[in-house]
Amino acid sequence: QVQVVESGGGLVQAGGSLRLSCAASGRTFSSYAVGWFRQAPGKEREFVSAVSRSGGITDYADSVKGRFTISRDNAKNTVYLQMNSLKPEDTAVYYCAAAPSGYGGRSSRNYDYWGQGTQVTVSS
Repeated sequence: QVQVVESGGGLVQAGGSLRLSCAASGRTFSSYAVGWFRQAPGKEREFVSAVSRSGGITDYADSVKGRFTISRDNAKNTVYLQMNSLKPEDTAVYYCAAAPSGYGGRSSRNYDYWGQGTQVTVSS
């Protein structure tokens, strides 16, 4: 199995940027598809972005499309989520998850391994 750890969260003003990292240990990260999800207070966890095992397929929620970019560096066992033009509504705990498949898609049920999350707070 694989363990994933998120980092890079913090407090930023609206319009600012953050880059989240999802670092993996254990089995080779290139064997897993990866997704980013987020959960705001009082709300359900929602899909943000996903990348295939090879990095050739990416997907984004409509709410972040054009502002967030997902990428992966399998040599470094790391997946990144570059977040630009942040809005207060992006405030949430962001989770990285790994799926033992070529592509995990938007459903959290497809992902078996989850990190503990990193807090992103966007002030207005």
